[in-house]
Amino acid sequence: MKDSNADPKQNAIVTSAWQAFATYGFRKTSMDDIARGAGMSRPALYQHYRNKEDIFRSLVQHHYDEARVSVRDALQMDGSVIEVLTNALQKQSEGAAELLMSPHGMELLDVGSTTAPDIVEAGEAALQVLYADWLERQVARGSAKLPGEASVVAAMLTTALKGIKAHAPDVASYTARVQLLGALAGAGLSVR
Repeated sequence: MKDSNADPKQNAIVTSAWQAFATYGFRKTSMDDIARGAGMSRPALYQHYRNKEDIFRSLVQHHYDEARVSVRDALQMDGSVIEVLTNALQKQSEGAAELLMSPHGMELLDVGSTTAPDIVEAGEAALQVLYADWLERQVARGSAKLPGEASVVAAMLTTALKGIKAHAPDVASYTARVQLLGALAGAGLSVR
């Protein structure tokens, strides 16, 4: 969860928060836990972030920034509709799967919805645009056919990923289910 453009202290804070939230959950994580994990004092931590909600918002933004780049790159790769779609869906959740599959994953999903709804909404919308644009290109090439508007199909794909996150018992199951979603959706969209 490091950002190569951020300063080392910011990276240490974000990495520490990521680990603390996965270990203790959002509610039980304190600013002291995050500061300690980042190797700094609590007052030093407050020079970077106002509170743990601010830190969490930063994590959510970072997740969507990374996911957008990963999905965009995956959708530009060569391959069948099934291969490209499966790869893009896997890339979308890379890194976040471990956090969301932790014992506190459901709490963290809920916190994201309440603490950073604007970031989640904008992030999901940006991902849906990437998928919709790719789907439209596949239709134009004759590689895919859509049962509805590309934007609706794209929204269904990203919504399905959220459902998998909410119900997979562990990272391995999550990964397998994402691969299955890609295979099923890709097969259903592919022109035979």
